[in-house]
Amino acid sequence: MPAEGPSREKVEYALRGKTLTVYLYLLKHGKAMGVREVQKELGFSSPSVAFHHLDKLVELGVVEKDQYDRYLLAKKVDTGILHSFVSIGGLTLPRLGFYAAFFTTIAAAYLILDKGSLDVYAVLGTVGGAAVFWYETWRVWRRKPF
Repeated sequence: MPAEGPSREKVEYALRGKTLTVYLYLLKHGKAMGVREVQKELGFSSPSVAFHHLDKLVELGVVEKDQYDRYLLAKKVDTGILHSFVSIGGLTLPRLGFYAAFFTTIAAAYLILDKGSLDVYAVLGTVGGAAVFWYETWRVWRRKPF
């Protein structure tokens, strides 16, 4: 039977602080990076700090080294605060933004198509729902770790 990598719980526990920052940096850029490049871009005090966190990610099995000793993402891990975000291409967006956009579209369509017979409760519900989702999207966006 093949040896399994670290459990999901162990990976989720280890992806915190600077290690999470390094993981998110590699996830965002999607290409192989050297230790000094990571150190410089993330403002670490020395290359050894970057190496420590990159090595930790290799041990967890989420990052691997190429033949030039550069590090690249081996697999994506949906953990912790990342549950609140979705990656599309190179963009990472809050999931709540899709609900906000949906409610905004419904509210705009209602206001435009039913100008003559607007119901105050329907206006409050759609516009209020959109406003709440946009506010929550903004709050999640402010806390993003990348």
